[in-house]
Amino acid sequence: MAEPSSIVGKPNIGILAIQGDFAAHAAVLHSLGAQTTEVRTIADLQQCHALILPGGESTTQLQFLQEEGLGEEIKKFAAKRPVFGTCAGAILLAARVNNPAQDSLGLLDMTILRNGYGRQLASEVSFGNSKLKSQPMEMVFIRAPIIESVGPGVEVLAEFAGKPSLVQKGNILAATFHPELTTDFTVHQHFLGLIKNASALTRAHSPEGKSAGKKSHSTYKK
Repeated sequence: MAEPSSIVGKPNIGILAIQGDFAAHAAVLHSLGAQTTEVRTIADLQQCHALILPGGESTTQLQFLQEEGLGEEIKKFAAKRPVFGTCAGAILLAARVNNPAQDSLGLLDMTILRNGYGRQLASEVSFGNSKLKSQPMEMVFIRAPIIESVGPGVEVLAEFAGKPSLVQKGNILAATFHPELTTDFTVHQHFLGLIKNASALTRAHSPEGKSAGKKSHSTYKK
């Protein structure tokens, strides 16, 4: 898979754009100074520094990814670039999916239950505690899944009703709610921070970055 260039100026964030609320994610990111690309093909993905898997219907999204060959490409992409899944996107990221069981990308060691809160949460605005801010975080749940358990190394960043609602391991981030449907941009700002850190790490390991490091070290020794 071709590597996108290092970030110069605004990061370019891909958003899987086959259904769901991808436009709402784009609006938030634009307001925070990022560029976005609607991802429907492998070529689209190759332009991006990070990827968002939005809400929608996870089975439909998974079928599309498999048919277009994007599933395997996203797995390769996630090895170096940040990926953020919300609601259905979180289901796609999970290693284990129940109610009913289905395939997934398996990028995050967690067990997730589809429609876990029940259909009564057709549109529920709630608040929960998080590690990202001192005040309660606004969370919009729409037929939301429940994260039943997480594996070693997966950090719980926010909770709702005693269950994880925002989790992270490395550059993989997953939310069972829809942060793009609130006026609280905390989660997207956190994701932009992951992108910045990933870009800095990529530069440090590039030939140019290693060369710069050697020159700096040589100057220091003198």
